[in-house]
Amino acid sequence: MKPELVLDAHTHVWPDKIAGLALNANPVPGLEPRGDGTVSGLDAAMDAHGVTASCCLGIANEARHVDSVNRFVADLASARRYPVGTIHVDLSVEENMASLRRHGLKTVKIHPLFQNFALDDPRLWNILEAFGSEISVITHVGEGGDARTNALSSPKMIYDISRQFPDLTLMACHFGGYKILDDAEEMLSGADVILETSWPPTLTTLAPDRVKRLIRNHGSERIVFGSDWPMTNPGEEIAAIHRLGLTDDETRQVLGGNLARFLDLSVS
Repeated sequence: MKPELVLDAHTHVWPDKIAGLALNANPVPGLEPRGDGTVSGLDAAMDAHGVTASCCLGIANEARHVDSVNRFVADLASARRYPVGTIHVDLSVEENMASLRRHGLKTVKIHPLFQNFALDDPRLWNILEAFGSEISVITHVGEGGDARTNALSSPKMIYDISRQFPDLTLMACHFGGYKILDDAEEMLSGADVILETSWPPTLTTLAPDRVKRLIRNHGSERIVFGSDWPMTNPGEEIAAIHRLGLTDDETRQVLGGNLARFLDLSVS
């Protein structure tokens, strides 16, 4: 039997020498890492839990680290690892685009909690305008820090971006609103936004019926699986998707088919 196609839209990795420091530098209350954040640790987790390929997300908390982060993730590219780069609003549009193009990156991760800028920052919108349909975006949305940093992203901001930049492939992590799922459902259900499923410490903290309803209301063809490794166990998160009671076709779409289509991934 052909193995199940599982594409993980949301994993974090760092160089071995800083992985431990990076994991502990921005602790999220109530969450403990389930992995070590290294590339070899991710590979082992993928092998253990039947993940076909993973998006490896790079995040530069400061502008001076953008190009080195992009170089690191670009060097990870393989049949099993899809590199996702970074940008920062303290660099010009031209500097951000030059770094992405230099390293051949087609997708970026934005993380307002750690990068300390809002999703409605005009400087970010200038960068998104330059992306057009060339560069896709995966972004954190919702809580995970203090009140000030929590306010840097919201479902409303995601909705506004989707309306302003219709050519942009936009993926919103945590169903579009970590810890604020009511707001995300109200604002984003049916919107032209791809929603990603991670919900650390585990998706099982949400009622399965609610998750299934959310997926179907939004459209299963616009949902992608993400684990948020190393903060979760990918195997547990895959099992949680299987237990939602979706049809076999919906499950196949969510676990891999949709992301392959959105990012034009050649996987087998």
